[in-house]
Amino acid sequence: MSNLFKSGDIVCAKVNPTKSLKVRIFARKVYYCDVYNHPEEKEEVYFEREIEFYKNEN
Repeated sequence: MSNLFKSGDIVCAKVNPTKSLKVRIFARKVYYCDVYNHPEEKEEVYFEREIEFYKNEN
């Protein structure tokens, strides 16, 4: 099984597209993501169908 997102990719959750996440690792069919530029926040975990590439709207 190949993963769509690679470690280091900037993504967002489809339910919260304004919050950017950085993919840390893909393991056991889920993506472990850190909140981009906020290392103190808790890690977030998503299935591939729940995230997409982050689109900066600026």
